[in-house]
Amino acid sequence: MRDIRLHDTLSGELRTLEPRQPGRVGIYACGPTVYERVHVGNARPFVVFSLLKRFLEHEGHDVLFVENVTDVNDKIYAAALAAGVPSADLARQMTAAFVADTDRLGLGRPDVEPLATESVPEIVGLILALVERGHAYEAGGDVYFRVRSHPGYGKLSNRPLDDMVQGEDDDPARPGLKESPQDFALWKAHKEGEDTAWPSPWGEGRPGWHIECSAMAEHILGLDFEIHGGGSDLVFPHHENEIAQTEAGRGAPLARLWMHNGMIRFEDEKMSKSLGNIRSLAGALDQSGRDALVMYMVSGHYRQPIAFSPEALEEARRSVGRIEELSRRLDPEGPEPQGLDTYVDRFFDALADDFNTPAARAVLFDWVGEANRRADAGERPGVGRLRDMLWTLGLEALLDRPGTAQGGPPPQVERLLVARERARADGDFAEADLRREDLRTLGWEVRDTPQGPQLLPVR
Repeated sequence: MRDIRLHDTLSGELRTLEPRQPGRVGIYACGPTVYERVHVGNARPFVVFSLLKRFLEHEGHDVLFVENVTDVNDKIYAAALAAGVPSADLARQMTAAFVADTDRLGLGRPDVEPLATESVPEIVGLILALVERGHAYEAGGDVYFRVRSHPGYGKLSNRPLDDMVQGEDDDPARPGLKESPQDFALWKAHKEGEDTAWPSPWGEGRPGWHIECSAMAEHILGLDFEIHGGGSDLVFPHHENEIAQTEAGRGAPLARLWMHNGMIRFEDEKMSKSLGNIRSLAGALDQSGRDALVMYMVSGHYRQPIAFSPEALEEARRSVGRIEELSRRLDPEGPEPQGLDTYVDRFFDALADDFNTPAARAVLFDWVGEANRRADAGERPGVGRLRDMLWTLGLEALLDRPGTAQGGPPPQVERLLVARERARADGDFAEADLRREDLRTLGWEVRDTPQGPQLLPVR
């Protein structure tokens, strides 16, 4: 196994992954709050940690990947009230939509996807431990974490304590419950207009947001597991609070490494309007296809923000097209191309160095370039370990796409053809020509015949 180093937000350093048990790695990534359809930004941690699991498995680790779903929350109550439906029904609907949308990414599911509403006993148990240790207190049916009782509070986000006011837990109708503005809710008493509640030692109510993940992660992975992840927007308050809750309640760390992915930045308002509904994950998949969207995601280092724009998606589509074009020149049954092992080693070394997917992607295209040069010289190189590299980046299906024995045009190409024919029918020939160029970029040419349009691989 390679030594794998990952950036740890808690220490601010690159740290070598050191599993509790050799060869076994637990990953917990914070998932969505299901009050609406997920957007492209919600998909980034799903992609990052799904691919990290693939890489670790390639390196010989047995990985248990957990991503939770927050299905009880103030945002869900508000959205359900606006829609005139029960909150539990909206949460179930949006959870199903999240699963359906992320299934389209073709990266598989997390091994465990716990729901907050199914984890209430574990949540109540952790709150009880905090109350017993003096780190939490009941007030008006709510239970709050006493931040000043935990000396290590703030070590993840490195903020002064006075700057860590958590106003989202303040109820204007019930002022003065908290001892300190920094304290945060572990349990919330049932309020008028909320249509779900669970029994507890403090009365009917529901969990606070932060305690859910501490309890679910501990229940499934145990304490001191290997990797806790999520978006950088969760560093404070969510992950800061998770660390404090577990350390105060259990006397042990929750996780060894804290990984945070950067945000997806949308362009200015004018550009956002032009993007329309492709801000949603479903819309982006409809527009660009899963291959281009995954290629776009791996083009940036996970810790850095990446811009979401038509230009970025178009560059990803061109990259996908290069691999699809090469796939038609390879021999699926051929021997391993000689002299290309160094590329493969460099590819996986890049991923071992803080999961650097842009560097690994660059090496992948070095392999593609060399294979094309050999094909130009009259060889028909074998697929070799190209499939290993593509699988690790979630792009293995590109080898089973156009011109190979395994199948015909991919769904993305079929959708572009439909869009081209719709534009022609509407008399929008400029749009039709653009879709024809998109098809050619992906390695397909449209030939109009009396029987209708035919798709042919570009040779």
